[in-house]
Amino acid sequence: MFRTSTLLSLFALSLFHLASTASHAHIGRDVAIPLAKRGSLTKPNGRFDVEKATAARLRLERKHRQNLINAEDHLGRDILSTLSSDVFTHTRKSGGVALTDQEEDLLWTGTIAIGTPPQKFKVDFDTGSSDLWIPSSKCSTCSPSHRAYQAGRSSTSKLENGTFSIHYADNSTSSGPIYTDIVTVGGVTVTGQFLSAVTKESSQLSQEPTDGVLGLAWPSISELNSNPFFLTAMNQSAVKEGAFAFKLASKGSELFIGGTNKKLYTGPIEYHGIVAQDYWQIGNASVSLNGTVVSSELKTIIDSGTTLMGASPSAVAQFYARINGSRQDPDLGGYYSFPCDPTPAVSLSWGGRDWKIDPALFNLGDSGVPGECVGALVPTDLGPRVGNDTWLLGDTFMKNVYTVFSVEKKSIGFAKLA
Repeated sequence: MFRTSTLLSLFALSLFHLASTASHAHIGRDVAIPLAKRGSLTKPNGRFDVEKATAARLRLERKHRQNLINAEDHLGRDILSTLSSDVFTHTRKSGGVALTDQEEDLLWTGTIAIGTPPQKFKVDFDTGSSDLWIPSSKCSTCSPSHRAYQAGRSSTSKLENGTFSIHYADNSTSSGPIYTDIVTVGGVTVTGQFLSAVTKESSQLSQEPTDGVLGLAWPSISELNSNPFFLTAMNQSAVKEGAFAFKLASKGSELFIGGTNKKLYTGPIEYHGIVAQDYWQIGNASVSLNGTVVSSELKTIIDSGTTLMGASPSAVAQFYARINGSRQDPDLGGYYSFPCDPTPAVSLSWGGRDWKIDPALFNLGDSGVPGECVGALVPTDLGPRVGNDTWLLGDTFMKNVYTVFSVEKKSIGFAKLA
């Protein structure tokens, strides 16, 4: 999702409704989408950027707090049963979209096209939300540097009933009308995709380096009450396989639509079933610190639209309590510091292999106190209905693995980066 100075998705999503989509016999395309990477929370001098990091943590909470509650209300819905019966039988292609680095490891973006003729937009591909939205040409509060959707210039644009709204914890909102139009992502084209062209945008959004967001989670957390792009592509037989995959790195980042790019990983893909069809969450996780398991039986949300790792304040406190000399510092925006030498060795497992986090990714930089560094696991208040067993894993984790999101298998897979 969106993140500039913070890099995280800014949505509070709600409501459940699966919009019906006509099945179209499109020829699938192979598309790799190059991704641009996010900006760093570490300043050029190696110091931790408190201002950016504080904003990042708050936006992490804003995004997922309502998501978790809404998802809990919609357990048991089977989205795959609504797809056309021949969805996995057609011959289709797949491919990738190159992702571009926007702010030194904080945000990766790629280009999509909307309308006829196509209008191009730079978006954040977000597995932690489900809607596509971009600025409208009628938006007076949007940044002039952002490209705007001109519905009147697209022969395939159709105005739909209702409005789309994004609500933030500070009570600011962004909203706009709802349209359907042709959307192309990395060569995969769908028709009748629901989207919003926002006519009001908060100051936070107007400062973002991306034009908009393309959500890749499930319909149950869609504010548009419709299928997100990838489910539309599956329903229209536009992709070869019911999966998409991310490589996030300093170079060669990519979103692959309709399968996996075998050039970007080695060995088998280790799959784990999702807990429910809402956001991308898998269970039975354990966290190890310096080779010792310190937390287990966790639920984990894998979110390409989040930079950091988050858990409940008590869970984070228990984790850092295992690191001698660590402490929570109000002057660091509530983040924890720890002795820099050595940086803790952190890994996660879902019952298979241990997936290690590069110590350089867990270390967010010098705290300002000699010999102290700041950790990428941050306390996150997701509300009273969420227990201590839910962890959010953003790019701090995803940059260590090749990550596959399989709708067809209802699973998330991890593989070793090539």
